[in-house]
Parts: sequence; C-alpha cells; structure tokens
Amino acid sequence: MTAPIRSFGPFAAPPRLDPAYNAWNTVTSYDDYAGAQRAVDRLSDDGFPVQHLDIIGSDLRLVERVTGRLTKARAAAAGAASGAWFGLMIGLLLGLFTTGSWLGLLVAGALIGTAWGALFGFLGHAATRGARDFASARTLVATRYDLVARDGYLDAARSGLQLAGLLNAAA
Repeated sequence: MTAPIRSFGPFAAPPRLDPAYNAWNTVTSYDDYAGAQRAVDRLSDDGFPVQHLDIIGSDLRLVERVTGRLTKARAAAAGAASGAWFGLMIGLLLGLFTTGSWLGLLVAGALIGTAWGALFGFLGHAATRGARDFASARTLVATRYDLVARDGYLDAARSGLQLAGLLNAAA
C-alpha cells in the first residue's frame, strides 16, 4: 500500500477514498484493550456511527500460564469431571425418548461417564510418559490496540475522542 500523494496549492491531489486506503486510518492507539473499548463506547454514547470503527490488536503474543503440576491423579480427576458432564448429557438425551424414570438415566449416564472419563484421563496422561507434566492455560494478547476509522470517519472520530479527553497524545 502506498501513501497518498500530498501536494499544496491549487493542484493538490484529491484525498484517496478507495477501500484499501480507508481500511487503515488509525484514530489513536492504546496499550490495553479496555482503553480502546472505552473509546468506542464513548463515541457510541455520543451518537457516532461506530459501525465504521475497528479495534485492531497488533504485535500478538502467545502467553501460556502454567497453572500447576499435572499428575496421573489430576488427569484422571479432570477426565472424570468432563466424563460426568458428557454422561449427564447423554442420559438427558436418552431420557427425552423414554416413558420411564429419566432421573435414573441421568444418574446412570453421569456415573458411567465419570468412570470412562477417569479411565481415559489416566491412560491419556500415562501415554505421554512425562513429556508434559504440567497444566496450563493459553491466551493471545496484543501489545497495542489501534482504533481505526473507515469510510472517511477519521477526523470525526478524532474530534469526538478529543472532546471526550480520550485521544492519546501520540495520535
């Protein structure tokens, strides 16, 4: 993408209005998502057509937070919990099509699901042979969040945020 030609005087080039250029008009940038969200919320409260705005996270990083040691017992417990929910769901589904006691089907489904889930959790962790003995949670985070205006709404968005006191000095 090339920058628009800027000239002065009576022969100034008209502003570019093609979709490729309008797709990335940064109004301002924030260090956290909450700041960008607050800016869009404020513009929305002031009647700005927010359907012309985008929040774009840049410089993405994968953050994996280690939550603890994963033993065979913990893997079996986690498998049992997920198996219980699955068994409960199957019992509920079967209970919809029976005329007898569907409560018994729920209990039986939960118990069978718990047993199978614990077994598969234990065996699944044992099969790794210690290659991954920890539990973790992953998330994607951005180091910068740009508020971008499309379709010629850049100046209106900037002035609205400046009036609200939410425009960063770097913008």
